[in-house]
This record gives sequence, structure tokens and C-alpha cells, in this order.
Amino acid sequence: LTPFLIAAILAYFGSPAVTWAERHRVPRTMGTLLAMLVILALLLGLMFVLIPLVQSEITQVIRRLPELVGQLNARVAPWLRDTLGIELQLDLATVKQLISENLESAETVTLKVLSSIKAGGTVVLGILINLALIPVVMFYLLRDWNHIVARVDDLLPRRWLPRVRKIAGEIDKVLAEFLRGQLSVMGVLAVYYAVGLSLAGLQFALPIGILTGILVFIPYVGFGLGLILGMLAALLQWSGLPGFLAVVAVYGVGQLLENYVLVPWLVGDRIGLHPLAVIFALLAFGELFGFAGVLLALPVSASLLVGLRHLRAAYQATDLYR
Repeated sequence: LTPFLIAAILAYFGSPAVTWAERHRVPRTMGTLLAMLVILALLLGLMFVLIPLVQSEITQVIRRLPELVGQLNARVAPWLRDTLGIELQLDLATVKQLISENLESAETVTLKVLSSIKAGGTVVLGILINLALIPVVMFYLLRDWNHIVARVDDLLPRRWLPRVRKIAGEIDKVLAEFLRGQLSVMGVLAVYYAVGLSLAGLQFALPIGILTGILVFIPYVGFGLGLILGMLAALLQWSGLPGFLAVVAVYGVGQLLENYVLVPWLVGDRIGLHPLAVIFALLAFGELFGFAGVLLALPVSASLLVGLRHLRAAYQATDLYR
């Protein structure tokens, strides 16, 4: 069911654009294809930005490995010893051996994976089919979205129809506001990280900052990947700790800004959730359902809130309440 769920989510977000194109005399099939091409172009563009950036930083790390080891021994090791009582002394041969062993382990794991792929071809085929199903299902959902909604509408009991339509319309509006709010958060954070890292003097500030902002909609991924790339770039650029700590500070403030200011205000206010409710929903859903829970916490909470409002209104109309 995963391909259908992913395709349904993508189709839901793409449907307004296809409907808009249809109103401007673009055939719905053509509008669907254009929407899917735009999504594909965005994904490919993200990959073209991310892969060369990561590859460049890894290459520089390997080339400057002796210098980095020397800096760690000269600057970081004394600070760890004096502040935390931790003894750390690295030599280049040990680091190279560690990298070599990890590479060998990676090769061993790769060979095992390849062997299991050969042995379990049916599983791999199933994964490939599921991946191929996503664009196919998305195409048909986007093209026939209005027909699907109309058929579901026809199945509903007539006496429930006005109430269900009203609730569905409110949920649709809330989800649209959630999307707009999330896009606002992404835009603000992309600007913040790009400007903050630039003020810190980081050479790769613009691509790293924009990439972090774009990926913040995926919990932990945007922040984690951006922080790792920023710290690597800082280690390659500066010999001292101040620049490195400045990059870490930019990301620390950014995380606080995202979780306790931007998301509660830009997303929570739009979907009718109190800032405290937003924070509670993120923590509770994350604890109960992990990564997926954090991703779905706000839209699900906002949809439940719509239902609770209607339940309260129905209760207040009863003789028991009066």
C-alpha cells in the first residue's frame, strides 16, 4: 500500500495546479504530465545540487587528512583534556587504517547485499515494481481526481452529505494552509541559513544554507545533513575552532527558531493550532510513531481538530448540553 499512499499524497498536493491549468484550457491529461515533470525536475535539481557538493567535500577531506589530524591533535585534543578530562591523540597511520578498514567493511557489506539481491530476486523485483507504481498511480489519481471525488460523493448517504462535504472542505482548507505554512518555513530558514553561514564566513554558505532550508520539511534530515555539511566545510576552511563553533551556533539557533518560533507561528496559526499544541503534537507523534509521526503530526492534528469542532457543535445542540 505504500506506493498508493505516497502517490495519493503527491496527487493531493498536485491536484490544485492541474485544476488551475484545466481552467485555463489546458487538457487535464496534459496538465497532469506537466505537473509530474515539474516534480521530477525539482527532485533531479536537488540531486544535482546535493551530490556534487557532498562529493567535493569528501574529496577535500581526504586530500587534507594529514592537516586535519594535525589540527585535531594541536587544538581539539588539549581542549578535550583540560575541559572534559578526555585523552585524545590521533596519528595519521591510525586514521588511514581506520578509513581503510571501514572501506573494506563497506565493500564486504556491498558484496553481501549484491549476493542477497541475486538470491532474492523476487524481493528486488517487488521493490522495483512498487517504485514504478508511484508515478503510474499518481498519474491516474491526478487525471481522474475530480471523477474520484464525485464517485465517493455519490456513495454517501444523502442525509449525511451536507455535513460530510462541509467537514471535508474544512479539512482540505486546513491541509492547504499547512502546505503554505510549511513552504513559508522552508523559505525563511533557507534565507536564514544562507545569510547566517555567509556572515560566519563559510565558503559554501549559499548552497548549504538553501539545501538545509529546502529539506527542513523532512524531520531531522534537513537539519542533520546541513549541520554535517557545514561542519565539514568549516573544518576544511579554518584551522581554528572559532569558525567551526560559529557554524554550529548558526545551526543551533536555526533549530530553536524552527521548532519554537516558525513552525508554531507560520504553520500552527494557519491551521488553527496553538503554539503549545504544535510542540506537543510534534513530540507526542514522534514518540509514538517515530519519523513518520513527526512528518504527519501537524496535518493529522489539524484534521482531527476540524472533526472535534464539529463534535463539539453537535454536542452543544443536544438537550443534554442545554
